[in-house]
Amino acid sequence: MTPRKKQSKPKSRRKAPPQSRHTSRGKLKIIPLGGTEEVGRNMTVFEYGSDIVIVDMGFQFPEENMPGIDYIIPNIEYLKGKEKNIRGIIITHGHYDHIGAIPYLAPRLGNPPIYTAKLTKAIIERRQEEFHEKINTKEVKPDDKIKLGSFEITFFGVNHNIPDSLAVVLKTPEGVFVHTGDWKFDYSPVGDKPADLGKIAMLGEQGVTCMLCDSTDADTKGYSISEKRINTSLQQVFEKAPGRIIAATFASNLNRIKQLIMLGEKYGRRVAIDGRSMKTNVEIAHKLGYIKVKPGTLVELDQTRRLPKEKVLIIATGAQGESRAALMRMASGEHRQVNIKKGDTVLFSSSIVPGNERTVQYLKDTLVREGARVIHYRMMDVHAGGHARQEDIKLMIRLLKPKYFIPVEGNTYLLARNVELAQSIGIPPENTILPSNGQIIEFANGKGKLTNKKVPANYVMVDGLGVGDVSHVVLRDRQQLAEDGMFVIVLNLDSRGKLASSPDIISRGFVYVNESQELLAEARKKVKKIIEKHRDKRAKYNYSYLKDKIRDDIGQFLYNKTERRPMVLPVIIQV
Repeated sequence: MTPRKKQSKPKSRRKAPPQSRHTSRGKLKIIPLGGTEEVGRNMTVFEYGSDIVIVDMGFQFPEENMPGIDYIIPNIEYLKGKEKNIRGIIITHGHYDHIGAIPYLAPRLGNPPIYTAKLTKAIIERRQEEFHEKINTKEVKPDDKIKLGSFEITFFGVNHNIPDSLAVVLKTPEGVFVHTGDWKFDYSPVGDKPADLGKIAMLGEQGVTCMLCDSTDADTKGYSISEKRINTSLQQVFEKAPGRIIAATFASNLNRIKQLIMLGEKYGRRVAIDGRSMKTNVEIAHKLGYIKVKPGTLVELDQTRRLPKEKVLIIATGAQGESRAALMRMASGEHRQVNIKKGDTVLFSSSIVPGNERTVQYLKDTLVREGARVIHYRMMDVHAGGHARQEDIKLMIRLLKPKYFIPVEGNTYLLARNVELAQSIGIPPENTILPSNGQIIEFANGKGKLTNKKVPANYVMVDGLGVGDVSHVVLRDRQQLAEDGMFVIVLNLDSRGKLASSPDIISRGFVYVNESQELLAEARKKVKKIIEKHRDKRAKYNYSYLKDKIRDDIGQFLYNKTERRPMVLPVIIQV
């Protein structure tokens, strides 16, 4: 009898493991267009195939060496021609470093839908009224789920110093990606709910491919200070202040403003709000029920002059020493309704933004000279930042258990500190990705990498109504004018190419003319020699060459005499 052949076992029909399902698919690209080399200008692009989702669209305030610039927005050159692929913009919260660029960029991108929470939506829409251009906003809640092309978007609430702050969860063909937005853990917030740790932990158990984490406070040890502790310190100030309390904070720090209003009511003080943006934000928050105020609590600023000093609380903008903000005008005597007087308590309920140290110190000095008592966060706990400190970040990583970690929202140093934190609790160095603005991060087949490919991400500067028309060349000229001034040489040439009169010299911001006659006379002589030397036989000039020659030679002459380099501007007039 012929033995039967051994039959082969049927192939298993088990589902392939998650990573193998990516083999025939495309790549997920993550591109930070801002926010990974600075604090501000936050905007991150997620692109899979023909689907694009954008998280945040903020601006950055100008640096001290940017005269005339209002703010800086992300460069969207990479998205030109891809407008139809943009399925939506997700906004994490209502601070301008996350929403400020919307009026400039959303219309240029075809007005894709903007998804965000209730309060943030109202702030965006109110600001948009100034630009007289419609945008497409849609409200979402923490438990909502939306489908945007290849992306399935969910959210979870986080604590920050403005209500309705959200972290964004993007479920993609390449796994689950969590963008934290700005956040901290606060287990006893004032007028807010703590973050849902159970929901975050459940998300971690289901598997997170990558976490993009706020880095703003990654250099600060410990846990974030709770708003309850801040409230206790603020009460001490209210109990001891003999006269007016003037509290300065960010216009968008609605949680702090709410605390101050509640304390004003508790201690029998009438409350006046000073600062246009702060008034607008309080009005929106009050209308939506985020801030509740008893009748008669809020008064106009001019009414405070008729009230006893110990019954007045003024909440104002200007904690960063801004020259035109309310607090600086009060301190310098330029405010129409309020001047600082002896007995006032000025409360800085904010930390100092890097780069503003000198202006804030000047403001404090001015306030003290006028007789005020100044209280700030280094003296007592009157301010808690809205960003996660080191132990908060570690806890969030442990809850989410991400395979990959990408720091965002901070300058390069802060991003690097965040990477160190992630590695210190077990994320392998090869799985931590530190990008720069415009650098493409790719995920394919379950693996992520930082590529050498970059898209344009340079500064786009807003100056008045101009967007992007101030280039680095223009900015450099402004810097030179601000530092060394201008030296204008006006030449009147007749039809024969000879000087009709002695060169006229105008100095602005360089030297005082009345005290520098010898220098100017020598400069005129040199200009005359240049003209005579470079006039050709036909008494004609190459005017472009002549201007460059005067600019170079006189510029070098002035540097040799003064060791300064003013902007030299030759002007030729034919008479």
